[in-house]
Amino acid sequence: MRIISIFHKLCVTLPLVLLFMLPCMALAETRPENPMLKASELVPDIESPRLLKTGEERGVARPLSISVSPNDHKANLAIEASFRMFTQSMKPRFSMWLERSGRYVEAMQEILKERDMPVELVFLPIVESGFNPKAYSRARAAGPWQFISGTAKRYGLAIDWWKDERKDPIKSTIAATRYLNDLYNMFGSWSLALAAYNAGEGRIAKALRKSKSEDFWELLGTKHIRKETKNYVPQYIAAAMIAKSPKEYGFDDLAYHKPFEYDEVVIYLPVDLDVIAECSGTDVDNIRELNPELRRWSTPPNVEEYSLRIPAGKADSFIENLNKVPDDKLFSYDTYVVKKSDTMKKIAARLKVPVSAIIELNSLTSIDNLRSGHEIKLPPQGKYFADIDDRMTAKKNARKKQVKHSKKVKNTDTKTVKKHAAKA
Repeated sequence: MRIISIFHKLCVTLPLVLLFMLPCMALAETRPENPMLKASELVPDIESPRLLKTGEERGVARPLSISVSPNDHKANLAIEASFRMFTQSMKPRFSMWLERSGRYVEAMQEILKERDMPVELVFLPIVESGFNPKAYSRARAAGPWQFISGTAKRYGLAIDWWKDERKDPIKSTIAATRYLNDLYNMFGSWSLALAAYNAGEGRIAKALRKSKSEDFWELLGTKHIRKETKNYVPQYIAAAMIAKSPKEYGFDDLAYHKPFEYDEVVIYLPVDLDVIAECSGTDVDNIRELNPELRRWSTPPNVEEYSLRIPAGKADSFIENLNKVPDDKLFSYDTYVVKKSDTMKKIAARLKVPVSAIIELNSLTSIDNLRSGHEIKLPPQGKYFADIDDRMTAKKNARKKQVKHSKKVKNTDTKTVKKHAAKA
């Protein structure tokens, strides 16, 4: 049997504005004996964004609490600047991010609640990626939660030639929840945990040690963390409060995207995405949107089974239609007969496909020898395209070759100069 249906559907049932469980409190009448402020209760007035603190920041991790003294000039200026940026210069882009959040925020919130994490963290992908699963940074962080490769793998996300689970909104949220929980347990403060999410726990620990500080806001006046990290927590505070009550900040008539809703099936053979689309009555773009982790033209052939998302309500018809497709039409690839003196590099250059594609598609290693007359699989023409990670890897390799060549030329020139000098 090729597939088994799994009943997985997700749909939004609560309005977006109800995601914060704590009430928004106006702080125009903040009492002097309560000088500290709380992130989930930020003043709706962007000219004076301050937070009311109802308890100690360190201790119980729920609900999320970020405190800043109203006398902390640097901290308040940073928060005010973030509000101005999102509500003025970046308002069109921020509106787009808010609209896109409607697709994922309910599913992400449920994951946070299941793991007893503050639901306010659901808005962190606004500042990370604008809720874009395809987001990819110069540091090669990917997905809505912007994981770098090492951290992603440490928290259980698979990354290989066929898939990148950092881009999956469900799997990456589970990983981000685990990581954020570890960071909070490490630092005992959500402001420091968020700073560490941006900069890395090692950098924040080092900054605290060097500055002899225990508070994130004290780091703003030091050179121990980057400007990006100094702005990160204030931007999160502003973004979360705007997302909670967008109309209060001038974001009217937002057209939120439809919620992430799908059926899920398990398949036991690799299947091309165009075959999947045809069997589920949709197009390839929709299948890719539902399965953003997929990097290639098909589901991964290097796993025994794969959980695939298809449009909601299509599981039964998909199973029926797929079972009618012949096995040799499920997964496509081209073939090439190895010639004498062929190497993977020569074949890759001649056919304009990366060596990594040949290795992955044939379950080889980089040191395997190709035998003359042996038939190997190649990516199908018209279906294989390099993704952004392929292009970044190619650029990185090209730079390495250029640096290596430059060093070789420099060493040759140095030896030539020394040789001439000796003759003189």
